This record gives sequence, structure tokens and C-alpha cells, in this order.
Amino acid sequence: MTDLQSPEASPPSTPHKRPLVVMTNVSKSFSSGTLALSDMSLTVAGGEFVSLLGPSGCGKSTALRIISGLGDVTTGSIDWPSSRINAKGLPEGDISFVFQEPTLMPWQTVFGNVYLPLRLRGVSKAQASDEIMAALETVGLKDFAKAYPRELSGGMKMRVSIARALVTKPKLLLMDEPFAALDEITRQKLNDDVLRLWRETGITVIFVTHSVFESAYLSNRIVVMKARPGRVHADFPLETSLERGPLYRTSEEYRAACEKVSASLLEAMGPGAAMEMH
Repeated sequence: MTDLQSPEASPPSTPHKRPLVVMTNVSKSFSSGTLALSDMSLTVAGGEFVSLLGPSGCGKSTALRIISGLGDVTTGSIDWPSSRINAKGLPEGDISFVFQEPTLMPWQTVFGNVYLPLRLRGVSKAQASDEIMAALETVGLKDFAKAYPRELSGGMKMRVSIARALVTKPKLLLMDEPFAALDEITRQKLNDDVLRLWRETGITVIFVTHSVFESAYLSNRIVVMKARPGRVHADFPLETSLERGPLYRTSEEYRAACEKVSASLLEAMGPGAAMEMH
């Protein structure tokens, strides 16, 4: 496998930081008999931006849901070495999830939507106000606190969803193809916004995508998954000498990164994959 790590090799990590989440030999079978994941192992350290990349149906979203606690493993284990564990066996308040759709409550204002996770924790609106406004300012929507979802563009709705995820100050942000339905210009802008938030906050991000270009732009580490049953095919760092932004998008370095990621994805998909990719 050229310069990529094999599935059996130890995954890259951030040496000076403890692992945040560790998946060990995780398999997932559904009641229909479908084996979605098979013997998948993954270690993510604090501060990493990891993209899970693979073809549709390879188990990327299933893996993310298992990490979040929204799904159970059939075999294997999930460990949280750096977190306090609650009665459900999940890290105490350390995870936030951004779904493919913004999933906003249409009867609530932007402020009310971002308030939701704090309200569920029993925090009063008065106590939460400063944190809500700070989260909205972080995503550039401070002036839209009183607006309703119907008054927002698709990109703005997704920013509200991101603000809602950030308001609890999680250690780990899980993002499941959040920009797939957006136009290319909006998607690029939100990619830049997420990178800025990652740099400024130091949060750990696990980002699911099936886009080679998006993964190569965002990530400092890429995990390529094989087609169902999902498991790790390649796991490698993707560092750059340029700050990721407009200049990087047109650089030879980005082109080479996309080529490297694409080659790994084709390899993971197996014979005939080139005919299926577009």
C-alpha cells in the first residue's frame, strides 16, 4: 500500500495528548442481518480533525452514531480514556453531534434552537443567554438571534446547528456529512468556518464525508473505510505547509493531497471502482 498505513498498523495519534475515544474491534449487525461494521478499530486523540471517508453505505455514519452513543456495538468496545463516564457508559457532556440536516425547531427562534441542549440540562434561559449569544457570534449569527428558521438560508440553518452543538462546550464534535446538500460556494464557506472554529477552540472533530476534496481540505488525518462491512482500509496524517484557505485550494500541495486520498479510496473500493466514481 505505498506510503499509506495498513489496517493492521497503529493509527496516527497526537503524541502529547491522551486518546479521547478508542474503538476496539467494533462490529455492528442490524436485525435485518446486515453487517454494517466488521472489526473496526480507531483511536482519536484530543485536538485532531479526523475525516471518515468512504463510499456510500460503508458504515461511516454507523460508526459515528456508535461513538456518539446513539447506537450500540454488537461486539467490541468503545472507551473514553480522558472523560468522566455517566451511568449510561457515555462521556459526561463531552460530545455534540451535527447531523446531515439542521433539524431545527421551526416554532423556535435561532436563540431558542441554540438554547435547547442547555434547557435539557436544566439551565435557565437567563443563565444560558451569554453562552448562547457567544455561540451565535462564533458562527457569525449574533444579529439573527430573533429570526426563525424559515427566514434563514440553508447555510445559515447549518450554522445554527453548529452553534447548538458548540454551546455545551464539548470536547468532541461529530459531524455527519453536514454540508452535502448545500451548494458548492456555501459548502466551501462553511468548510472554512469549521476549520476556523477547530483552530480557535482546540475541539476534536470527527467528520464523515464521501468527498475526496472535502476530506483533503479539512483534515489533518484521514481514515479511509472499505465498502460494507465497514472497516479501516487506510489511516494516515495529512499535514500541510500552507494555511488552508483560498490559496491552498489552488495549490499543488492540495492537488497532491487529493490525488493521494483518491488513490487510497479507489484501493479501498476494489476492482472496478474507477468506473463507479464520478
